[in-house]
Amino acid sequence: MPHVAYDYELVIRPTRGWFHLDLAEVWRYRDLLLLLVHREFVAKYKQTILGPAWFIVQPLMTTLVFIVIFGRVAKIPTDGLPPMLFYLTGLLGWNYFAQTFQSTSGTLINNAGLFGKVYFPRLVVPLSAVLSNLLTFALQLATLLCFWSYFKLFSTAGATFGFSGTIVWLPLIIVQMAALSFGVGLWLSASTAKYRDLTFLSPFLIQIWMYATPVIYPLSRIPYRWRWVAVLNPMSMPTELIKYMFLGQGVIVPAYVAISVGMTLILLLSGVLVFNRIEKTFVDTI
Repeated sequence: MPHVAYDYELVIRPTRGWFHLDLAEVWRYRDLLLLLVHREFVAKYKQTILGPAWFIVQPLMTTLVFIVIFGRVAKIPTDGLPPMLFYLTGLLGWNYFAQTFQSTSGTLINNAGLFGKVYFPRLVVPLSAVLSNLLTFALQLATLLCFWSYFKLFSTAGATFGFSGTIVWLPLIIVQMAALSFGVGLWLSASTAKYRDLTFLSPFLIQIWMYATPVIYPLSRIPYRWRWVAVLNPMSMPTELIKYMFLGQGVIVPAYVAISVGMTLILLLSGVLVFNRIEKTFVDTI
């Protein structure tokens, strides 16, 4: 057998500056990325009875709570839409954002042992959370479509809602939510590497953020003179757009969408840069 020489030499050089982002290196570790995506998805409910069915049960239970508390008790209107569909649609985008944010915000602290033993691009870990939660999003989308079909075909409320032609842009909305949760999560991950107190901030922040997002109320209920405050929340327009796409009702203003996209890009780029800066030395300081 002829001798074949293989080049296994890998040169690891220190990165310099804030703007050194080797995305080609992340692509070279795509096999590791896929393994981590599988780990993220399976590990959550590996030893549970219902397994992945929890991805469906959780939003349904949350929706029922919203119907009772906010629909029956607080009597918050849903613009004439079936409350079940209104809350399920609002939670569709929000759940993806919240789950991805919580997964990425603990990247450095939760994987410190792994980062200290082997080299690979650190961005691979938070990226795996972004991709694995897309599987959860798909399951919850399928659940929404089942209830949508039922209310459309077998209830008197079917005439009050319907798909909008803008639904063709749903993939772009998903990309924006992924970018936003990724950027904000990296910001918090980099901050908690230095200030551990911030680990307690993540669940509190996500809870407050949900109430500031039109998930349980329509954006139309906010007085016009204060609507600009709601628009400063970059998750407001993706949530409202998803409602508009599936139910045909919502406050959609191009300027609001542009502000949301602009803030998402700022948070994404700054989050990646800060994370890239902190991950170089955090193993030496934990």
